[in-house]
Amino acid sequence: MQKIKTALCSFGMSGWVFHAPFIHLHDGFELYAVFERTKNLAQEKYPGIKTFRSLEVMLADDEIELVIVNTPNYTHYEYAKQALLAGKHVVVEKAFTNTVAEAQELIALAAEQNKKLSVYQNRRWDSDFKTVKKVLQQKLLGDVVEAEIHFDRYNLNLSPKLHKETPGPGSGIVPDLGPHLIDQALQLFGMPDAVFADATNLRPVSKVEDYIEIILFYKNSRVRLKAGYLVRELLPAYIFHGIKGSFLKPRADVQERDLQQLKDLTDADWGTEADTGKGLLHTEIDGKVIREYIPSEKGNYMDYYNGIFEAIRNDKELPVTATEGMQVIRIIELAFQSIKEKRIIQL
Repeated sequence: MQKIKTALCSFGMSGWVFHAPFIHLHDGFELYAVFERTKNLAQEKYPGIKTFRSLEVMLADDEIELVIVNTPNYTHYEYAKQALLAGKHVVVEKAFTNTVAEAQELIALAAEQNKKLSVYQNRRWDSDFKTVKKVLQQKLLGDVVEAEIHFDRYNLNLSPKLHKETPGPGSGIVPDLGPHLIDQALQLFGMPDAVFADATNLRPVSKVEDYIEIILFYKNSRVRLKAGYLVRELLPAYIFHGIKGSFLKPRADVQERDLQQLKDLTDADWGTEADTGKGLLHTEIDGKVIREYIPSEKGNYMDYYNGIFEAIRNDKELPVTATEGMQVIRIIELAFQSIKEKRIIQL
């Protein structure tokens, strides 16, 4: 089997935490190259990797089949475009692009080049979301009428990643944490009929939005998405109410923490939550009311790269399509329009 030689466009946190470990471990990939302007961080961890000081020189390497665009949001469109024009398959970190127009152009270019283009929405493979998805697929709540998804943190300080905290395209909490929330909502409920949003900066030091609330309007339900940096006491990250019952689930996926702590991806308990992460199910099944904590599904970000391998080598469907990534950007654009005009925006 010919391995997919893969290049990373950076080796910051997303590179060494979310991408490199899975590419390195997967039998179908070779962690072949990295773009680092001055440092050699990737070589220190992966001695066989090639380091390029220029993106253009890296893209000129014919050995590279797949490029991971894991750089700041404002570079996604330009770097992905260059990689596609160089004849590479491309994975782009969320947020896919800064505008729908940019996303549409990249989708058209990928089709023209006959290359795969995907967006890294890894939170689909969190234990939390997989558990919520299973509860809804089993119709344990009946028709869902109200849902709330949170991605909250407590941090008074600015991120050391200045591109996230400096006003400009792709900065702030909306394109940072918003894509996780929006993608999960669209996976569960599809595109809404209308959008309303509110965003502001609540931390005294913030120069960009650090609080966001988005309401998605559906014919028979409402979905509220919230994220903020001043939430010391966390609410359940997933709150779902249906005709028959409710499901409440804390955000308990352990993968990001374990990756930062360099835990072995091959451990049998990889992606297994602590029992304290179980979700509370209060519903009616076969005429009997139950209220109990249910086991969580195991999370595994490797499933994303399993899907990328199958898409490139066996022409299977991508685990996350560029069109799905574009739909997330569409909601973000409508959210910003709603914030600016202070009204509900119809799709």
